[in-house]
Amino acid sequence: MKRHITLGEFIIENQKDFPYAKGELSALLSSIRLAGKMVNQGINKAGLAEIVGAAGGENVQGEDQQKLDVIANDMFISTLRKRGEICGLASEEMEDHIVFDDAIHSDAKYVVLIDPLDGSSNIDVNVSVGTIFSIYRRVSEPGSPATLEDFLQPGNKQIAAGYLVYGTSTMLVYTTGNGVNAFTYDPGIGSFFLSHPNMKVKENGKIYSINEGNYVHMPEGVKRYIKWCQELDPATNRPLTSRYIGSLVADFHRNLLKGGIYIYPQGTTAPNGKLRLLYECNPMAYLIEQAGGKASDGKTRIMDIDPTELHQRVPFFCGSSEMVDKAEWFLKEYPSD
Repeated sequence: MKRHITLGEFIIENQKDFPYAKGELSALLSSIRLAGKMVNQGINKAGLAEIVGAAGGENVQGEDQQKLDVIANDMFISTLRKRGEICGLASEEMEDHIVFDDAIHSDAKYVVLIDPLDGSSNIDVNVSVGTIFSIYRRVSEPGSPATLEDFLQPGNKQIAAGYLVYGTSTMLVYTTGNGVNAFTYDPGIGSFFLSHPNMKVKENGKIYSINEGNYVHMPEGVKRYIKWCQELDPATNRPLTSRYIGSLVADFHRNLLKGGIYIYPQGTTAPNGKLRLLYECNPMAYLIEQAGGKASDGKTRIMDIDPTELHQRVPFFCGSSEMVDKAEWFLKEYPSD
């Protein structure tokens, strides 16, 4: 019987794609894998361990923190800190970036940006959640402390990005600029195995993912696009299918596999959109482009946006390329005042 390749074996086999790296990137991805396994364990026993529900505080965006938000954030920080591959880390859960300036990190080449637990409000109702990560080469001088500029890089400077989805099975999906590959976790063995090699998203799909509860606050072009999605398709005599989970990782993962578009636009309650450029949009944009799709803010390629702050928000249109093109057309034809 043929044995599936493990994530560790895959990482080692593909080190050749990074002639400037000497194993550091492979070790960094291995650290993320390890932290993901620990978060997965925490999620799977959340109810028994009494770690569901709110933690009683707010993150930097003013959102209620869940207990597992805090636990996941701590797990990723401690795991990544124990190795010397990064000189700093920025998390959606913290106001400022962290500098790792002790001896083992002094010559580190990379920084990590992370959303430790995307969709955490869904944990209490046993719905899929995830972790999103993004890796950059530092721009500051090696041997000096990491600076804010190391993190405020456009998405086209990413050298790796990915996510873990904690659902009916746990999967790690990532890219290093040479396609998208997904690995499914086997809890009996304790390893991730390659299950979806060289993933490609359909050019067109049948699913649109948007929180239609915010309809009255949306730009006119988005409203028109939603109505277009709800019209009967002459080829199938049925409209497109609306699917929205409220966890970006889960919605993105489904659309990557089946074809579709994810939208979180700007609106009167979210003038710049809700999603964060650095922690959510850039890594997902990198993945979808590597899978043959498209991501924009409605007019500009997401990965070409120059960030100005750690927690910058942007509108997000991401998925099958023809569907994103169609949404952009509606935004251009029906501009809001």
